[in-house]
Amino acid sequence: MKILVINGPNLNLLGIREPEIYGKKTYADLVDLINETGGELGVEVEVFQSNHEGDIVDKIGEAYYDADGIVINPAAYTHTSVAILDALKAVGLPAVEVHISDVSKRESFRQISYVRAACETSFVGLGLEGYAEAMRFLYDLLNKKSQTALDK
Repeated sequence: MKILVINGPNLNLLGIREPEIYGKKTYADLVDLINETGGELGVEVEVFQSNHEGDIVDKIGEAYYDADGIVINPAAYTHTSVAILDALKAVGLPAVEVHISDVSKRESFRQISYVRAACETSFVGLGLEGYAEAMRFLYDLLNKKSQTALDK
């Protein structure tokens, strides 16, 4: 099983970007957490980050061929990108949305999530731990789907 974790714009700046909102842990700390969680689950993990919408769309398209599911924090593109939504819908892989901060308690424009329509669920406001929770959720979901397929 392989889980692709996609991070959008400015997440590479964790630790220096608004630490009162996103905390003081760095992007390297996040990647370590993702890899540790993958190890605990016994799954292959690929972590991808881009500040460019098209690169994220391309990566989602590539995932169709080599990933079983996607954990995605589109960051600011959450609120603007129909292209990312369409890519998630096109590949049809189970996806889970993650946000480090509680976007429901932030600016009104952050209340809109285009990608949510293509995701199984969302984990918001849990800090970096939201990624681990999302990966566990996706792992369980993929195992249930696999078991259901075997039972048929």
